[in-house]
Order: sequence, then structure tokens, then C-alpha cells
Amino acid sequence: MYFKILLNIILGYVSIEVEGYFIERFMNLCNKEKIFLWGIKRSHSTKVRVNVGLKDFKRLKPIIKKTKCRVKINKKKGVPFLLHRYQKRKIFFALFLIIILSIILLSNFIWNIEVTGNNRIPKEEILSILQNNNLKIGKCKIGLKTNSIVQQIRLERNDIAWVGIDIKGTNAIVEIVEADLKPEIINEDEFCNIIATKDGIITKITAQNGTPVAKQGDMVTKGSVLIGGWLEGKFTGTRYVHANGEIQARVWYSEKTKIPLKQLEKVPTGKQENKYSVKINNFKINLLKGVSKFEKYDTIETTKKLKLFSNFYLPIEIYKKTFSEYQEKEINYTVEEAKSIGIAQAQQKLEGKVENKELIVDKKIYTKQNENYVEVEVIYEVLENIGTKEKIVF
Repeated sequence: MYFKILLNIILGYVSIEVEGYFIERFMNLCNKEKIFLWGIKRSHSTKVRVNVGLKDFKRLKPIIKKTKCRVKINKKKGVPFLLHRYQKRKIFFALFLIIILSIILLSNFIWNIEVTGNNRIPKEEILSILQNNNLKIGKCKIGLKTNSIVQQIRLERNDIAWVGIDIKGTNAIVEIVEADLKPEIINEDEFCNIIATKDGIITKITAQNGTPVAKQGDMVTKGSVLIGGWLEGKFTGTRYVHANGEIQARVWYSEKTKIPLKQLEKVPTGKQENKYSVKINNFKINLLKGVSKFEKYDTIETTKKLKLFSNFYLPIEIYKKTFSEYQEKEINYTVEEAKSIGIAQAQQKLEGKVENKELIVDKKIYTKQNENYVEVEVIYEVLENIGTKEKIVF
């Protein structure tokens, strides 16, 4: 049945409406003459709609006379009628065929690379790694060996624990799992010193193993040995050990800011204009002039890749430039207002540097000013453990 319907779609068929008092007899005679009817819908006791092939439609004439029914053609359907309808639109069909063939051709290439799972490693760096390993925009999918690319990346990068590449449509989905960066672990049977990780003044030093080199109150610099990985005895002489201990020191964090007493503030007017350009692979077309009509404005650029389906990207990008107009308003600060703003900005930056804020033991604020600006420096004094182990190399 389905094959017959498909055949009639290819060869052409008509949708007709049969009206009369002998509809059942009409249907029975069609069945007897092996005239295939489908899509039968009865709208009234004396009316029925059916589909019939072009060849069979010509055979209905004697049956219509016998049953005294009236037949009306509602629609002509199928490939022959479609071609006849558009026979004067050859250019349209030619362009349509070119588009279809282009889509089939483009489907064999990668037009988008999606990177997921990267937090520390920038996306641009991962794309550069992929490009060096022969995975890039415009690369043909045929013969692309993703497994060898994955293995090569794993060999080159210690900061990538796992990488997976999945090709879907014209989209290459690259999933990254970054490796945990752990400090070098020195075994207990290896000789090592304890050195300073930053500058500071020692407030407490306790050596559980090894020889203290610094003492309370000493000013030390980054890299200085605090507890040496050796012990000296009257009878044993010098012997090397794995140094252990705790060193606490006062360290300092500082931030400087400069606040002008006269500033120009941007006040948005709410007016915007958009400029568009199209990039086809590496060829860019500006649809409108890229210069804004506004005298003062901020520019925001966005880009969007075109796609037919979720993972079928095309080598076409739409670039959008949004120009937002603003006006400049002059603001005059007093010296005290400028100081408050500078202190708040400096403290905000310092809060991000100091991990344990409970260990802040002192805060100092220094200011200087002239007729144009106020300069503020905020210093935090913090108690921290500044010791780390370093292997002794002979």
C-alpha cells in the first residue's frame, strides 16, 4: 500500500470529491476494476474525498456514468505538477540545487570548535594546541584521527589530565580535564632545607629537625634558608637530615591608588546604534560603514556563528558592533572624599590578596596630596607561615 502511494506521488495524483447517491457502488466498482484509492474521507452521506493516481483517474469515466456521480478535482499533487508549476523558475531551482550541494559539501568540514572544562588554561591556548595538532576550523573530517591528536596533547601537556574530542556534524566538541597542580612532595628520607616563601620578620621559629639558621626578630627575604637540613655533633660531625619545623613571620601587603580631584564621569544617554558585518571563512564583508554617528560612545563587539541545526555550523559569522552614546559630566571631589574613595579601592584590592583575614594584625594608611589629586597607600601587616621545603642538591 505504502509503495503504491509513493509511486503515485512520483507519477502524480489528484485529490477528488465524488458526490452522488451511489457512493458505495462507486467505491465497489473502483475496487473491482483495481483502481487504487487512498486517503478516503467521507464528509457527507453523499460526498466522499479520495486520492487517485493520474492513470487511474482516466479510467473513472465509465464508472462515473454508471453510478451517476459528479466528480470535482480539488488538488493536483505530485512531482509532475510541482515541476510544471515551477518550470519558469529555472534560476530558483538551480540556486536551490547549488545550496543543497554546498550544504552536503560543507558537512564534511569542521566549522566550529567548542572547548569545555578549561578553568586555568585559556581557550585561545587550547585552540592553538589543537591547531598545532592538525585540528582547526576548515579541517576536513574525512581521515581525521582524533585518537592520535588526543595522545599527542597528553604527551605535550602535563597540566591536562584528560582530553576527549567528539565530532558532531560540523562541530568539534573538545572536553578538557585539567590536572591538579600539586607542589613537589619531598620524601622523608630525602635531605632538605626550609626556606622563606616571601619577605618578612620572624616572630616564631620552631625546628623539629634540622638547625635553625634564622631567629626571632630577623628580617628575611624570599628564598633565605630558615632551618638548615643538617645537624652538627661533637662526635658525629655534620650529618644531613630532612628538615622539619614551623616558621611564623610578619609580612606586608600594600596597594596604592591615585584619585584625581576633578574627574569626568560617563553618563549614558540611552541611545544606541548597531553595525553588522559578515565573515565567510576568512573573507569579511562590512554591511554598513563601521564609524558611529555619535561623538562619544562605548563599543561592544559580539559575534555569532550561523548553524542549521544544533551541531551543524556553517563557515559564516555575523559580527555586531553596538555603539552606546554617553555624555561626560565633570565631578569635583573634596580632599576627604578622594581619600575615602582611594582607601576603599585599595582595601578592596588587598582583601583579594590576603587569604586569612583573621591574621591581619595591623593596618596603616598613608596619603599625600597636591592641587590635582590625592594618592593613598594602604598597608596590611599579616602573620603567616612562610616556610617551605627545598631539596638539598649536592
